[in-house]
Amino acid sequence: MSNIQYKWTVLTVTTIGVLMAGIDGRIVVIGLPQIAAALGADAEQAIWFTQSYMLGSTIVLLLMGRLSDMFGRVKMYSVGFAIFTIGSGLTSLSLQPTQVILFRVIQGFGSGIIMVNSTALILDATPIKEVGFSLGINMTAFSVGSMAGLTLSGVILAVLDWRALFYINVPIGIFGTLWAIRRLREIGHTEREAPIDWVGFITFTTFIASLLLALTFAAYGMAEQTTVYVLSTISVASLIVFTAYERRIERPLLDLRLLRIREFTGGITAQIISAVAMGAVQLLLSLYLQLGLGLSPFDAGIRIIPFNLAAMAVGAVSGKLSDRYGTLPFTTGGLAMTSFSLYLLSTFDLSTPYSTMVVCFVIMGVSGGLFGSPNMSSIMGSVPPARRGVASAFRSAMFNAGMTVSLNLATLLMTLTVPYTVLTQVISGSPLVTETEKTLFIEGLKKTYLWLTALNAIAIIPSVLRGKRVNEPPHP
Repeated sequence: MSNIQYKWTVLTVTTIGVLMAGIDGRIVVIGLPQIAAALGADAEQAIWFTQSYMLGSTIVLLLMGRLSDMFGRVKMYSVGFAIFTIGSGLTSLSLQPTQVILFRVIQGFGSGIIMVNSTALILDATPIKEVGFSLGINMTAFSVGSMAGLTLSGVILAVLDWRALFYINVPIGIFGTLWAIRRLREIGHTEREAPIDWVGFITFTTFIASLLLALTFAAYGMAEQTTVYVLSTISVASLIVFTAYERRIERPLLDLRLLRIREFTGGITAQIISAVAMGAVQLLLSLYLQLGLGLSPFDAGIRIIPFNLAAMAVGAVSGKLSDRYGTLPFTTGGLAMTSFSLYLLSTFDLSTPYSTMVVCFVIMGVSGGLFGSPNMSSIMGSVPPARRGVASAFRSAMFNAGMTVSLNLATLLMTLTVPYTVLTQVISGSPLVTETEKTLFIEGLKKTYLWLTALNAIAIIPSVLRGKRVNEPPHP
């Protein structure tokens, strides 16, 4: 197989993986009421049906990135695909809520490994001048999968029961695992002699897990304030210990010297802020279309198709153009357009014509396509090849944390206007019955979008400050 053929093989295999990961990150949102009703789950358990997947895909990312640098991306990618498949199958066989939560953690674990190694595999197989295009296709597949998960779940639930949301992954997962094993080959740099930093793993995992738990408990009122404060304190303390320890040892889990690379740090910071601002938008749009306008899940998914098409069209093109003209104009311009689209969303009400929605969805899709792949190309292209695994893991961990924070932040912002009882009713999929409830809900959406508009605009600052790429990335 020639290098060109192998490059396209890697792109095809990894794109299928990240597409599935994106779909399953959102596929439970629409089916949440059906799953909860079928298993007799309470509100707290139902929320963890979605949050457990994100938690599983985040807490072990740095360890997986380190292992891929040590033992190879292909091996770890194949293992991740297999774990994702097993987790999907087990979730579909669940008989009680706690089993769904546990098996969704396993599924998320596999998804995280897929995401980490997809980026590193593409970078290993792709010439530096074509990286933006390949990452653009990969990033677009994840974004489209995240949005399509909302629609796909509605289609599946119209003809099958909730278990089909998960067991449809099994044949695709088996095929993807075997395809990866048979077609991919190890060509990246490895560091087999490096020991595993278990102290770093434990402290970082404690930091991320405590942070996500504290934010989820605070947003959904699952625990007393004392529990939230304790988890927050543990999170901060773990981060301090992690940072101090990583600076002292010779082979750290996360080489903090990567943060000295201005392009890497600027891109990561811009990505985190943008993820916090945009992570909840898909769910908010779905609730607006279904519960505000009274559309079915399928009809709501159809209405959002312009976003998908714009994101797909622009994602690969912006990656290609960023290879030629540099990433900075695309990342900064994309963030500015994203803020504009969020502002447009804040003007939506129950009488907004669909033609206006289409314009906003297209702008949002274009802006996401402009920012996503060039920013990833900028981040990953700035690090030494031997650090691509852990750099990709760190990027993915921060992205996942940002997405989780976004869902919790949006909930807290909505409660400033919408009574918590009404908001809980909305999240669980119950219809808005009275005109007062609908008015409050729309007003809450408007104010939330304005807050997210301002937050996303802040991401422009680190995007600009990252500077332009030097000829060779510095080796820490």
